[in-house]
Amino acid sequence: MRTTKLQRYDTAYIKDYMETPEGYLTVNVPITRPGVFPYQRQDGTVQMEAKLPDEIFSDRTIRSARSKPVTEEHPNEPVTIDNYQTYAKGMSHTDARVEDLKLYVSLTVTEKGLIEKINDGKREISIGFLSDVVAESGAYNGQQYEYVQRNIEINHIAIVDQGRAGPEVAIRADSDAWQIDSEEEPEGGQKKMAKIKIKDTEYEVDDAVKAHITSLEKKANEKEKEQKGDSADALVGRIDALEAKLEVKQAELDEAKKNVFSEDEMNTKVEARIALVGASKPLLGDSFDFTGKTDREIKEAVISTTKQDFKGDGKSDDYINAFFDATVEQVQSNGFSSTGANSAYTGDTGGNKDLEEYKNQRLNMRK
Repeated sequence: MRTTKLQRYDTAYIKDYMETPEGYLTVNVPITRPGVFPYQRQDGTVQMEAKLPDEIFSDRTIRSARSKPVTEEHPNEPVTIDNYQTYAKGMSHTDARVEDLKLYVSLTVTEKGLIEKINDGKREISIGFLSDVVAESGAYNGQQYEYVQRNIEINHIAIVDQGRAGPEVAIRADSDAWQIDSEEEPEGGQKKMAKIKIKDTEYEVDDAVKAHITSLEKKANEKEKEQKGDSADALVGRIDALEAKLEVKQAELDEAKKNVFSEDEMNTKVEARIALVGASKPLLGDSFDFTGKTDREIKEAVISTTKQDFKGDGKSDDYINAFFDATVEQVQSNGFSSTGANSAYTGDTGGNKDLEEYKNQRLNMRK
C-alpha cells in the first residue's frame, strides 16, 4: 500500500487559560479527537481524511504532543532545533493524555507580543503535524472517508487568527467545558453556516458537508470531461509536442552518428594513441598512469618534464602539439628514443603485441 508523508494542520478550541506570576500564559487544551475531517489539496480539491482512535491515541502520537514548540501562526516548514529560536514562542508540557475521547495537553506561551495578541482576541489554536496519508476508504461514526492518517506525529502548536475549523475553534477566556464538535456555537450567537444551492434553492449545511459535496462535484466534472474525450485543440497540442520530441530525438541521433568511427578510423586512432604512449613513457616513467588521460593531458605532462613551470591553460591544440613534438625530438637527440625494442610502439603494427591485442579486443566487442 502506497503512503505519502504529508504535513497537516488541525484546529482546536481553548476556553480557559491563566496568567502565571511571571506574566506567562498557561492553557489546557484538547488538541485533536477521532473523526473524519476535510483537507484541501494543492489543486483546490478536498479529500475526507479519517483520524481513527487507534492512531491518535497511540503511544507514539501522545508522546509527540509533549514538549513541542508553540508558534504564532504556522511556519512554512517543520520546527526543528535549527529554526527553534526563530519560531518558538512557548512550549507544551509533558502531560499529554487522553480524556473524554480527546487528546489533551497543556502549554505555556512565553512571548509578550503573542500574549498581548491573545488578550486582544487572537484566540484560535491549531496543531501542525506530519502523518502518512493512506488511500483507504471506509466510514467512522457514519461519515465516509477516502484516506486514513497514520503514524501521526505532532510537530508544533500554533496560535492563529483563523484556524481550519473556523472561529468556533479558539481560545476563550471563560470556564465552560470545551467541545471540538463543529455544532458548538461561538461567542455572540449562532454560528454562520455554509450554504449550497441545489437547483434554485439554497440550503445551510456544515462546513465539512459543503467541502465534501464540492469535492464530489469536482470529481464528477473531471469524469465527464474524460468521457467526452480531448478537444481538437488538445489533440493538436499533443501532436505538436510529439513532433517536437521527434525532432529532438533525430538531432540526438545525428549527433551520435557523428561520433561513430569507421573501422579504419578506429585503427588510426588506436595506432596514434599507442604511438603517443610509446613516445611519452620514456619521459614520464613507469609510475605515470595513462588511464583516463586525454591526448592533450599526456602531452602537457611530457612538456612539464622539461619545463616545470609550464601552464597549458588558454593554449591552442596546435600550440600544445608543436611544443610536444619539439620536446620529444629534443630528448631523442640527447640519446633517448621512443622507438626500438623496448618501446611500446615500434612503428610496425604487425609485430607489436600491444597494438594487436588492443585491436583484437575492439573487434571482439563489435561482434
